[in-house]
Amino acid sequence: MGRTVDYYFAPQSPWAYLGHQRLADLVQRTGAAVRVMPIDLGGKVFPISGGLPLGQRAPQRQAYRLMELQRFSQHLKVPLNLKPRYFPVGGDDSARLIIAADLAQGTQAAMKIAGAILAACWAQERNMADDKVLAELLSEQDLPGSLMEASRTQAVQERYETYTQSAIDAGVFGAPSYVVDGEIFWGQDRLDFVERVLVG
Repeated sequence: MGRTVDYYFAPQSPWAYLGHQRLADLVQRTGAAVRVMPIDLGGKVFPISGGLPLGQRAPQRQAYRLMELQRFSQHLKVPLNLKPRYFPVGGDDSARLIIAADLAQGTQAAMKIAGAILAACWAQERNMADDKVLAELLSEQDLPGSLMEASRTQAVQERYETYTQSAIDAGVFGAPSYVVDGEIFWGQDRLDFVERVLVG
């Protein structure tokens, strides 16, 4: 049986967007399992790990981020709007929808809707914090609209809080982070190392 990747990410992260499909391909190729674990990065993880919201970072860091996003977008041939219309944007509702999909339909459904949400923000100029957009994304992925209501349940909220605490306990400080057997790989540019661990 293959290993398991704990996939910690924020649904509004451009770096998660750039790595999402590659992670999906990687786990399929290696026979690994993936646990889809969206977290409250800005609200809970950053305050205790030294992270800063984008707008509070030094100008040099903000400028370099844009340069790196463009580099990776071109290198990976993944379309990306450097300054999307709906960003910064809250990720809580999207995170809960991904969790609801996972609980009701399983990992594949969670990965599908997560990928759709990430692309909506970073490639399609759609507001991932808008319920109408989220409902449209469910329909486009052939997932039931009832997941919207399910995403508002206490069970989903508790799972969201559990995943966030699990990330903190694992030492995660940024997104995406991939954890395999307790070892953290931070960033979509570390997927090559994740693959080496999975096949090794």
